[in-house]
Amino acid sequence: QVQLLESGGGLVQPGGSLRLSCAASRSIYRINTMGWYRQAPGKERELAALISSSGTSNYAESVKGRFTISRDNAINTVYLQMNSLKPEDTAVYYCTAEIGLRPGDVMDSYWGQGTQVTVSS
Repeated sequence: QVQLLESGGGLVQPGGSLRLSCAASRSIYRINTMGWYRQAPGKERELAALISSSGTSNYAESVKGRFTISRDNAINTVYLQMNSLKPEDTAVYYCTAEIGLRPGDVMDSYWGQGTQVTVSS
């Protein structure tokens, strides 16, 4: 099995920045799409950003122009740079990835444990 290990969450003032990281806990044969979802209190989990293995990215309308997703395939890590943060960005942020552990394996979706981001003055 493999775990996705997230880091970088915390408390930040409105207008501030945070950078989230998510790394696989072991070597992996193949990773396709990686991304970040978020879940605010009392709300359903929603997409924040996705990035394909070739680097094509997609963003939720609410974060376009403020968040940037990137990945480093050499170390199986995905990042989310969050700028101009707003109180409504407060949520638990979850990393996800489509992973094949060994050649010939069916790709499977994995999730991190979540990291809290709180935007407040």
